[in-house]
Amino acid sequence: MRKHLFILSLAFTSFGFLSAQDKKTAEECFKKADYKCAEEQYSKLVLTEHIQKYQSEYYISLGTAQKRLGKTAAAFKSYESALKSNPKSIAVYDNLATLHNQKGNRAKALEYANTGVKLEPENAEIYLIRSKIYNNLGKKDLAMADLKQILTFAPDNIFARTGLATLKKNNGDLEGALKDYNQMLSEKPESLLYNGRADIYLKMKKSKEALADINKAISIDPKFSQSYVTKATVLFESAKDKEACANLDKAIALGHEKALLTEFNAKCLKK
Repeated sequence: MRKHLFILSLAFTSFGFLSAQDKKTAEECFKKADYKCAEEQYSKLVLTEHIQKYQSEYYISLGTAQKRLGKTAAAFKSYESALKSNPKSIAVYDNLATLHNQKGNRAKALEYANTGVKLEPENAEIYLIRSKIYNNLGKKDLAMADLKQILTFAPDNIFARTGLATLKKNNGDLEGALKDYNQMLSEKPESLLYNGRADIYLKMKKSKEALADINKAISIDPKFSQSYVTKATVLFESAKDKEACANLDKAIALGHEKALLTEFNAKCLKK
């Protein structure tokens, strides 16, 4: 009897070790932006994991890898499987709301975001997603209300503050948005903030200032993919298409979704 128990214990120990190794490999693939490798590893993990909470997390990672590979249908399926494994995971509602919003199904996106807000009424990320959905629906007041709501429980949330500045920018108040970014940068000079201010300078037709800011953003965090997209936009404005397309390639290599860059396709196909 003891021999059988020992063998069983050894089997479970070996299985746990292999699962940990698979998880480590999957995470390393993700860090390297090797999403094909990540997809393969997480596809194995979701089948071998029996604890629903962890299985749900693996499905989320699988869906994100698939999304970045442009496999939208597979990503939806993975996120929905994650929801079945753990209906109380805020990360699932976040990802489903985001993906539906990106694909233009605002009603479905809003449905998932509303459920997420009810699930965790002080989760900044789900409010940020819902604010974007409201903004896409043209409901600027509701978008602004969600960002302000975040600041009631997370007053230093940089994404809510930049979101409010972006709404000002989109409403034509470039000076007001610039003032907000100047204030935030005086408090904490981060890559995200230089990137945001560069976009405002671009809207103000100040290409020199925009390029200086975006280069500063990249020097602070060379792995922030959005900075290369912003830099590409600045370079396109300066008729430097070849250099701009090289920056877009860099953004994609760092994990920026190629499907979100369709507006640049025609220009880069000619390079």
